[in-house]
Amino acid sequence: MEKRLSQLAIALTIIGLLVAIYMTIFAITSNKAMCIGSQDCSVVNASKYSKINIAGLNIPVAVLGVAGYAAILAVLLFEQRTDFLQGNGSLVFFGLSLLGFLFTLYLIFVEVALIKAYCPFCIASQSAMTLIFILSVIRVVRQP
Repeated sequence: MEKRLSQLAIALTIIGLLVAIYMTIFAITSNKAMCIGSQDCSVVNASKYSKINIAGLNIPVAVLGVAGYAAILAVLLFEQRTDFLQGNGSLVFFGLSLLGFLFTLYLIFVEVALIKAYCPFCIASQSAMTLIFILSVIRVVRQP
């Protein structure tokens, strides 16, 4: 069962990573043709909430998603290969997914309450991160 949970977590993380990469490309190029199914992703991407100012640089939120999903994927892929992650992988996975989930809740609030636009790619990423967080909770609870 644990192997299945790990495989599912890896699959969801890869899906989230691919969506975040796609949205990063969209954020950089502003190619409206990439908004498949809805033009709301253009509205979300054009909002003041689509970038975060870090050290004077306006970083697209999608780049943070790429970094977060990549970090989670690294933990999942290397937890059986390093001593530190063998003993702490579940907690590191939980911590990273908790951060991602809390940021996801913030982004859902922004979309629903402030922007009032619903990007299908954002919803896909939010769904993936929510499921990843649930899997991380299951792993921590089952940990001996």
